[in-house]
Amino acid sequence: MRRFLPLIAALLIGTPALAEPVHGIAMHGSPALGPDYKHFPYVNPAVKKGGKITYGVVGTFDSLNPFILKGMRTTARGVWDPELGNLLYEPLMTRSSDESFTLYGLLAESAEWDDDRTFIQFNLNPKAKWSDGTPVTPEDVVFTFELLKQKGRPPFNSRLDAVAKLEKVGERSIRFTFNDKANRETPLIIASSTPILPKHAIDAETFDRSGIRQVIGSGPYKIKSIQPGERITWERDPNYWGKDVPAKIGFDNYNEISVLYFLQTSTMFEAFKKGDIDMYPEGDAINGNPDASHWGQAYDFPAANRGDIVKEVFEPRLPSGMFGLLFNTRRPLFSDERVREGLSYVMDFEWMNRNILGGAFKRTQSFWQNSTLGAFGNAADEKERALLGDAIGRLSPELLAGTYRMPVNNGSGADRAILKRAVDLLSEDGYSIKAGRMVDKAGRQLSFEIMTQNAAQERIALAYQRSLALIGVAMSIRSVDDAQYQSRVNTFDYDMVIRSFPSTLSPGTEQINRWGSASRDAQGSFNYAGVADPDIDRMMDAFLKARSLDDFQRAVRAYDRLLVAGHYIIPLYHVGSQWVARWKYIDRPQVTPIFGYQRSTWWDRRAQ
Repeated sequence: MRRFLPLIAALLIGTPALAEPVHGIAMHGSPALGPDYKHFPYVNPAVKKGGKITYGVVGTFDSLNPFILKGMRTTARGVWDPELGNLLYEPLMTRSSDESFTLYGLLAESAEWDDDRTFIQFNLNPKAKWSDGTPVTPEDVVFTFELLKQKGRPPFNSRLDAVAKLEKVGERSIRFTFNDKANRETPLIIASSTPILPKHAIDAETFDRSGIRQVIGSGPYKIKSIQPGERITWERDPNYWGKDVPAKIGFDNYNEISVLYFLQTSTMFEAFKKGDIDMYPEGDAINGNPDASHWGQAYDFPAANRGDIVKEVFEPRLPSGMFGLLFNTRRPLFSDERVREGLSYVMDFEWMNRNILGGAFKRTQSFWQNSTLGAFGNAADEKERALLGDAIGRLSPELLAGTYRMPVNNGSGADRAILKRAVDLLSEDGYSIKAGRMVDKAGRQLSFEIMTQNAAQERIALAYQRSLALIGVAMSIRSVDDAQYQSRVNTFDYDMVIRSFPSTLSPGTEQINRWGSASRDAQGSFNYAGVADPDIDRMMDAFLKARSLDDFQRAVRAYDRLLVAGHYIIPLYHVGSQWVARWKYIDRPQVTPIFGYQRSTWWDRRAQ
């Protein structure tokens, strides 16, 4: 009887029963690595730490706080930046890049949860310390979540929406008990996607004021020097508490990391050629994909010809994602789906691919193409059709069969048959061509502006502008600097932009911030298209609550079909591979994980 007392007590007082501590948690299934794992499989555990690296980015920064709206995307890289390795702040658990969505202990050495995921408890590593030597405590965790709820930007300010109770348990544990707003991903988001901040070193009253101030973190690096808007240099903390944590073995290999900021990609590439920066990835989160002509033609310079530059292509095992021209449906002009569809057909991808992209790319047809999660190539079975319910009436037979694709132009730059389809769709909303101009019933020409950020985007915009002119649509192009671009996208002040939406094998809560009704009017969200659709919300809820992998896959496919059917973005292309050039003294592990190359595992060969 005594062994049942904790369970009986838990039921009586309404708190979760005790659970066994685990070293890792997975969205579906179990972690691939056991509790005795020594390191992730894609690192070199024997690498000697030392040397340095300099990265380049296009943009600027005026803040060390990426968690408030003012600091969004104008923050110095590395503060909270998984791509570079979260140099300053760390989460409770960290993600393996070789599994769909699995987390292993970091600040928390273990976690406890129940099968229904009604709660999760994190047990802090007793060795975890801030860079000033102060221990990381449960009070820091509570402080972080409450502070970000009050003063954080999306999505940090909504982390506690699904939490009924946040409490300290014992000397070094924190328990989150969830309410009915939580889903099965919620515990993993709490664990991996929120930085833990030092209560003793942050003034809550001034937290939401952007600026450059020295900060204390728990991460492997400290700030060495700052040149606002131009450069930030990090130095490895020799007393970093987590250097022997299995999830950190083989990471953080440089003694010094510098990040240089440039106004243009062309200037950044010139810096790479001179050796001012040490690696150059082709493409980024804005451009979405590499520039094939640049990759093939731009490396005829002395260092490359001497063999001092290494060009590599990595093959991640991820879905396609989506890169294209995005409609802001908050604009009345783009509120009608028929207008968006008609304008989508005008894009002559085949002409652009041949004349501008060197014929290097294939067109993207869905957000999770090349995977079991994608609508393209995967027909909807009876269970998926039942899940869609009445929304199935919004989908064409081709979309349900998995055979829908964007119209294929003849490549002439003026495919009359496809342009006629576009004009017919626009006419359904009252547009017609008069005196060579596409006008509405009041005689106003259909016109809009596309906002671009760099030369690669401008080339795409010019190709689209050329095609639109054939049916009398006036499109202007406005190129802005990084600061203005970020300010305008944060406040949704644009007609059309070019965006990239990466896709993973475990889509989750981040989709709400991209396409959910709750994020439509939240400034700083990633719902750039302004989508607020109950059916899309329902599909997100379905895959977030799915328990089996089959149900999860069906829900994501249904979601993908609805996004494609909405014509919120004009699909362009995807590469699938990652193209990276580096100076040969920068080396890397031999294993490439599911998510592709991991720059935080590379090292300086000169230090070996």
